[in-house]
Amino acid sequence: MRPSRVLLGAFALAAVADLAFLAVGSDTGHVVAKPLLMPLLAGYAYVRGAPRLLLAALLFGWGGDVLLLSDAEPAFLAGMASFASGHVCYLVLFKRYGSGNAAARARAALLALAYVTALVTTVALLWPDLPADLRVPVAGYSALLTAMAYGAVTRFGLLAGLGGALFMLSDTLIATGVAEWPQLPRPDFWIMLTYAAAQLLLVRGTPVAVQAPPAPKALLAN
Repeated sequence: MRPSRVLLGAFALAAVADLAFLAVGSDTGHVVAKPLLMPLLAGYAYVRGAPRLLLAALLFGWGGDVLLLSDAEPAFLAGMASFASGHVCYLVLFKRYGSGNAAARARAALLALAYVTALVTTVALLWPDLPADLRVPVAGYSALLTAMAYGAVTRFGLLAGLGGALFMLSDTLIATGVAEWPQLPRPDFWIMLTYAAAQLLLVRGTPVAVQAPPAPKALLAN
């Protein structure tokens, strides 16, 4: 069996296990399973020849995952900074490898309007209920996340774009919890479901040509 399939299967197994632990309320299981997700997904991306920027984004996501296992505010801010670094990596990845023609200009403008509207509406609604010292960091992070999601769909296409949109949804669910809004039953289950799917779709949505390892020099010389 190919290493890529083994690693993808291991990622899927760890994700299902993590969701199962969350569904039954096992914090210990979640603490064990969650930190496995991004390293396994990064390993899958690596054996497929993914660019370093994609691997860096996933590893920054891993850092955020580990930090957010703590409920302390400093850990939350550090986790948000780690995820923000991952989003910067994604943005550079989209700019460096994405196609400027992935979305027609008119459609890109409509998408930009939709994403900006979603950003402004979400931040405006959350703002009064967020702790005062978290308002500006959350707003700044949300802007960066929205830019990443927009870049995913306009530069890499629908699959990556869906991943970016799910990332926005996952982090919005976290923000509503910080704002102490009413939550769905087992909110961490829905956060992790959308997050794991988002990262997988961003990896799978990266064009194959980007992920393919460069041809050996001997072949290029022929």
